[in-house]
Amino acid sequence: MKEQDRYIKLVEWSEEDQCYIGSIPGWIGQCCHGKNEEEVFHELCQIIDEWIEIYKNEGIKLPNPTNKKYSGKFQLRLGSELHKILSLKAMQTGDSINNFCIKAIKQSITPSQNHKG
Repeated sequence: MKEQDRYIKLVEWSEEDQCYIGSIPGWIGQCCHGKNEEEVFHELCQIIDEWIEIYKNEGIKLPNPTNKKYSGKFQLRLGSELHKILSLKAMQTGDSINNFCIKAIKQSITPSQNHKG
């Protein structure tokens, strides 16, 4: 495994810029772009290799890996009033607070299917 494989590499289409944009979440922001998705990914891989080399040469600790196995659990502190509201909303829908929150999060991060050109 190459060192760069420890990091998630994203290539996303930008409607605003009308091109693909590459980034390394949690480390390197948007750092390359182009009209061809594969070329942008290739350039992104070169960029991360260069950054890894620079960090090693400078004796800088690399960021924590992002391409890892996630447990599916995290703790969220949201305050007692919001906790109460979420609990009541979940009860109204007949869901557990966990399932209610999962559905709300999925809905907020999934592109809307209602926007048809």
